[in-house]
Amino acid sequence: MRIGILGTGTLAVALATGWARTGHDIVIGGRSFERAEAAAKASGVRARPLCEVAEHAAAVLLSVRWEGVADILQAVGAPAGALAGKPLIDPTNAVDHGIGVLRTESGRAAAHRVAELAPGAHVVKAFHLFPSTHWSSLSSPAAVVAMCGDDRRALEVVGALVRDIGGVPAVIGGLDRARQLEEVAGFVIALAFAGIDPRSAVPAVPSPESNGGAPQS
Repeated sequence: MRIGILGTGTLAVALATGWARTGHDIVIGGRSFERAEAAAKASGVRARPLCEVAEHAAAVLLSVRWEGVADILQAVGAPAGALAGKPLIDPTNAVDHGIGVLRTESGRAAAHRVAELAPGAHVVKAFHLFPSTHWSSLSSPAAVVAMCGDDRRALEVVGALVRDIGGVPAVIGGLDRARQLEEVAGFVIALAFAGIDPRSAVPAVPSPESNGGAPQS
């Protein structure tokens, strides 16, 4: 599958490397073509001008800081429909780092804003919890990637990409659940910056399949 990656940071490099390793055709673009070339070299993939990254891509990864989302989507022509019909993977976290407070208005998700900026794209919230180092290590244990979106086919495509990089996809619902996923990221970030392992704050609740019913309170 041809995957277009918008962004040149550590998550972009980690996912590009992993997907290329499993045979996907990856192109990377950023607002700086020099940084895109450096990211592509580090990943073993190709760099292209932003206007070309999504042109023939079957799926697109939006991997930039929240402050740069609108600019990079504008640069690829997303507001004019350039991403219409494509799965658009959104791993962005619109949070204040260090405290984990969401920057979006109450009740709104960053993913909803992405969908507004890219009309017709099939936005899937995914890959926003685990750090890039998890995906860049071949020895990392399989991680469950909680994700949500409104288009069934897009969820299937992203789920396959999660498996290709060693993860386990878990669809929790439509894009109306994105705010919930983003709040989880804020919770994790706040604990991490406080020096607390977020895993220690989440109980090990058995699945209904393992205990024969719903989790007990």
